[in-house]
Amino acid sequence: MGQILFGLFAVFLILGIPIGFVMGLASIGAIFHADYPIVLLAQRFFTSLDSFPLMAIPLFMLAGSIMGYGGITRRIVDFALSFVGNIRGSLAHVVSITGIMMGGISGSGVADTAAIGTIMIPEMTKRKYDLGFSAALVAASGSIGLIIPPSIAMIIYGVTTNASIGDLFVAGIVPGVLIGLGFLLYSYYVAKKYDYPKEGKVSIKGKWQSFKEAIWALAMPFIIVFGIRGGIFTATEGGAVVVTYSLLVSMFVYKEIKVKDLPKIMFEAAVSTATIATIIAATSLFSWLLTSQQIPQQITTALLGVTDNKILLLLIINFILLITGMFLDSGPAIMLLAPILAPVAASLGVDPVQFGLVMVVNLTIGLLTPPVGTAMYVSSNISGVPILKLSKKLLPFWGIMIGVLLLITYVPAVTMFLVR
Repeated sequence: MGQILFGLFAVFLILGIPIGFVMGLASIGAIFHADYPIVLLAQRFFTSLDSFPLMAIPLFMLAGSIMGYGGITRRIVDFALSFVGNIRGSLAHVVSITGIMMGGISGSGVADTAAIGTIMIPEMTKRKYDLGFSAALVAASGSIGLIIPPSIAMIIYGVTTNASIGDLFVAGIVPGVLIGLGFLLYSYYVAKKYDYPKEGKVSIKGKWQSFKEAIWALAMPFIIVFGIRGGIFTATEGGAVVVTYSLLVSMFVYKEIKVKDLPKIMFEAAVSTATIATIIAATSLFSWLLTSQQIPQQITTALLGVTDNKILLLLIINFILLITGMFLDSGPAIMLLAPILAPVAASLGVDPVQFGLVMVVNLTIGLLTPPVGTAMYVSSNISGVPILKLSKKLLPFWGIMIGVLLLITYVPAVTMFLVR
């Protein structure tokens, strides 16, 4: 069955079929090969989606759509600019800072890339920034949304492995900020090298005004993280809180959403949710079939048989995840590999929360690598920069993210000290 599953998976992936259908079709082939009852298909699809924690995904999707239409992204950009306007390459710094702040709101790296890129790439082009650098910076900064809480990838990992979603959210803060700071330093180096412009110093009064405008948006990450960690609400209930909060702010404070806009906003969120749900259902069936043949246990035994050196084994796991991230989006990759690799990590004494961050950061890098780097493709479409050129411009950003990845892999305190 393993040969059938992986063989069909590879064939359908090469044919360019969407990943949800790849998983489903490969699983159907294996079901017929093993003479399992076809009703298994419906049972596993339903069971995988019949989950209270997974309800957080459509809620955060809806919140992201509301915030996109509600002018929240623009106000965050203005707030960031008010503090870095007197630094060379101001707009580049704004992109990185906005990526961190947007990551604390939407939970989706691809959505953040689209939101930031639509606003910032045209502005950077007007000021003679290199278009390839601008597109790479937007893609990399937007992808931080997968790490900074709330993160849809962390919700999926928590559901798959029974790890605490609240702990995962808290653990993601430091790695996300470290990556953002790395991008800021690199942006400053590039800005000095090519003499990119300053946007001008903003007065204390101007900073205060931009802060007042953005404070409603800036409060969201704190509401989510402290609400979940404080036991006030679960991650799913937190999604409902954020939807309500963002809707009230967008309609009655910023007044940029009207009642007539709601059907369009909800439709966009529904389509995004349906795409993710299809992938989750198909991947769940695929993973169940693997487990039924004890393939995860065989892989665990094989990996542990290679070496008993913890450092080397973690390096091998990181390599597997990096390669997987090049071909699969974060959701299916987590549901496919977490049941296989989490037991290996546990046998090495790695905390499930720490391993969750290792997995998410690896797959975040995958958002920026061909052939399936979705954040990279979004930035390429917005900017018009070809994928090959954009890949070259992304090299320094890959280096920064891999540096942080190795840090959180081998220094657990980086992710765990806030949790503890």
